[in-house]
Amino acid sequence: MATNILDNIDLRTLGELLQQARKKCGMTQADAAKVIDAARTTMIAIEKGERRLKANELIKLARAYGRSVSEFVRSRPAVQPFEVQFRAVYQRSQEQQAEIEPFILHLEELCQNYLELEKIMDAPLPQNYPFEYQVTDMPIKSAAESIAVAERQRLGLGDAPIPQLRDILEQDVGLRIFYLHMPQKYSEVYSYNEQVGGCMAINANHPEERRRWSMAHGYLHFLAHRQKPEFHFDGQYQRFPESEQLAETFPKYFLMPTSGLLKRFNDMYRTHGKFTPTNLFTLAHYYGVSVEALVYRLEEMGLLPSGTWDKLRDRGLKVRKVQEELGLEQIPQRIDLMPLHYQHLAIEALDQGLITEGRFAEFLHVDRLEARRIAEALREYSSGMTEEDTDFDLRQIQTAGK
Repeated sequence: MATNILDNIDLRTLGELLQQARKKCGMTQADAAKVIDAARTTMIAIEKGERRLKANELIKLARAYGRSVSEFVRSRPAVQPFEVQFRAVYQRSQEQQAEIEPFILHLEELCQNYLELEKIMDAPLPQNYPFEYQVTDMPIKSAAESIAVAERQRLGLGDAPIPQLRDILEQDVGLRIFYLHMPQKYSEVYSYNEQVGGCMAINANHPEERRRWSMAHGYLHFLAHRQKPEFHFDGQYQRFPESEQLAETFPKYFLMPTSGLLKRFNDMYRTHGKFTPTNLFTLAHYYGVSVEALVYRLEEMGLLPSGTWDKLRDRGLKVRKVQEELGLEQIPQRIDLMPLHYQHLAIEALDQGLITEGRFAEFLHVDRLEARRIAEALREYSSGMTEEDTDFDLRQIQTAGK
C-alpha cells in the first residue's frame, strides 16, 4: 500500500469508517487497540481522526474487522452516520444499543455502497417522492386511509392488490430497501436524510405477508414523519404515540383498500351464498396479507362479526396447514438482500471493468463463488445485448434504421 495514500487521506473520514467496521464486528476500542499493540487512548484518537495510522496498523485492523484495506482508503461518498440520527430521537439502554446498533450500521454501509455504485456508473436512483403529508389534529383512521388512497392514486395502483410491493416502493418511489436477517422481534428500520433519501431494512426472517406489512409501516413514516428515523420491534411501546398509531393503521388501508376489498368480498358472498374459511384464506392470499390482518379488517368493516379471529384461533386454526391444503402458493416475493437497481449497477460496473470481481463480491456481501453465480443470473436479463444496444434510445429506433 502506497504510503502517500495514508498521508493524503482525510483522517476524520478514515476514523469514522474504522469505528463503523469495529462496531459492526462487535469489537471494543480496547480490543482494537490490542490488534495494533497500542493503548485504548490511541484507538480513540485514531477513530476521532486525531492520530494518523501507519500502513501496517491499517492492514492489521482491516484483517481483524474482516475487511479489505481498499474499503478504508478508496474514495467513497460520505454519509451522515445513521446512528447519530437514531440517538437523537431514541433513549435506549446499553443492552438495547448493543443489540440494534449493528443493524443500523449495516444499513448505513449498504446505503453508502449504493451511493458509491451510483457515482461509479453516473446513474443516481430516480426518485418520485411526494411532499410530506401533514396530518396534525386529524383522526388516526381518517388520516391513514386518506394517505393510503392518495398514494394509490399517485402511483396508479387503483384499488387492486399490490403483488410486488417492494418493487413498487423501490422502482416507482425510489426508496432503498434491503432485506437483513435480524432477530425475530425486529420488523423494520427506517431512516432518511437528504443525501441518501428514504431507506429501509426489512427482517428477511419473517414471512412475506409480515414483511409487506412492515414495508407499508415504514412507508408511512417516510410519507408523514420523513425526518424521524425508526427501529420497529415487538414490545417497543407501553403506550403508542400518535405517529406509531398512524404507522400501524396505514398498512390495512394501503394493502387492503376499502372499495376493492368490499367488492371482492361481495362477489364471493354472492357466488357462494356465504363467506367460508376457504374464501377467507383465498382473499388473504389475494391481497398478500396475513389471515389475521384480513379478519380484523373485515370485522372493522362490519363484514364479519366482532371476535371472529378469536373464535377461529380458539378452534385451533393452523394457518400454514390450511394454506397448504388449499394449494395456495407462496405470495410473490423477492427476498434478495439488495434492491434490483443496486444489483444491476454492480453487474454493469463489473462488466465495464469499473470494479473488480472482488469488489463486486463485496458490494453484494457474498464470497467470490456466489458472486460469480449471481453475476451470471444478472447477465441473463441482458443476454444477447451489446453495450451499444443497451445504451440505444428506443425512441429513435426508426430514424436510426435499427
